[in-house]
Amino acid sequence: MSLEDIRKRIDAIDKQLLPLFIERMECASEVAKEKHKQNLPVFNAQRENEILARVAQNAGDFAPEAKMLYTTLMALNRSRQHKLLNSGTELRCQIQSVMHSETSLREVSFGKKIAFQGVPGSFSHAAATFLFPDCSVYPYENFKDVFEALENETVDFGLLPVENSSAGSVAEVYDLILNYRFSIVGSTTLHVHHCLAAPDGVTVENIRTVYSHPQALAQCSDMICAHNWKSIQHSNTAVAAKMLAKMDKENGVTDAAAICSAIAAKMYGLQVLQTDIQNNNQNRTRFAALSKKMIIPQNAEKISLCFSLPHTTGSLYNVLARFAMSGLNLTKIESRPLKEGNNGDFKYNFYLDFTGNVHHSGTLDLLCALSQELPNFSFLGNYVEDDPKEEAETF
Repeated sequence: MSLEDIRKRIDAIDKQLLPLFIERMECASEVAKEKHKQNLPVFNAQRENEILARVAQNAGDFAPEAKMLYTTLMALNRSRQHKLLNSGTELRCQIQSVMHSETSLREVSFGKKIAFQGVPGSFSHAAATFLFPDCSVYPYENFKDVFEALENETVDFGLLPVENSSAGSVAEVYDLILNYRFSIVGSTTLHVHHCLAAPDGVTVENIRTVYSHPQALAQCSDMICAHNWKSIQHSNTAVAAKMLAKMDKENGVTDAAAICSAIAAKMYGLQVLQTDIQNNNQNRTRFAALSKKMIIPQNAEKISLCFSLPHTTGSLYNVLARFAMSGLNLTKIESRPLKEGNNGDFKYNFYLDFTGNVHHSGTLDLLCALSQELPNFSFLGNYVEDDPKEEAETF
């Protein structure tokens, strides 16, 4: 047959498939009614696995493709059932109770207490003062201390770095987010300019050791490797600068430097030997603002959530396909291993970011459906990414 003949044949097959697809979706509506009567869950893993096994057995060489087709069909059927049953009542009520507020993060946070990790002069400090300009900011020694301050309600909001464009995710922060599951109420992305700072008298040629946060050391690895410097990790870039200044005052320093911001160097009395030493001139760090209380402004643009999955073939795909079917764009996927089960299999927590707004009924329906199907599901927030203009940055 010619290509045109083959395409005509495909069109004829499609003409038969569409009415069958519609009939199958109508059956899903009838199934929803029966499940409601019998108080049965929408998701029936055993039933779906039986269908997939039968399809694979009958599809011959096309078994993988047939399984993918039927996996998608069943996901669509579940979505239809969840929508008809108004699933996820608890999550739906929780979101709807706060989603109608026009209030911005800055209005809600006015005069509140904000926690950040590090010391004044750090990039976290800069991000905290940008997102919360009318608040009191408080430094904490490590990331967990910030979460504990939120948990104990010593502060109202916490500001933490979550990922860098060069060095990747801050794994410890994601572990803490997945552990505490506070709401993400805002975020910002800062253009990070690292400088090489040292006490008076130290030159680039004299340096043997550099101090900084692990992320900053990774972001400036090209220069460190080129000079064969020894790198020593500290909890924060500004902490490293402060510590180096103290070392110089007590014993004198002739061969060490810190990687930090120009503001931190000035704040702690260090000279800037070289600016913009990061590997990538477009080096940026994203920070997330967390709270125990959920805030969803009308113009929210990003959604975060987390859940767990067994380490089995297709489990993640089956979830991600639901976002594709809803036309939602995923921007971040982070996986963190859970403890091993009795059978030795690994299980994982997944953290997802995607663009969307829960004021859109389809997005809210998807979240509520997933909350019924996925273990350890948490809706972490729907918020605005508030990015400063480059010319306004002073750090």
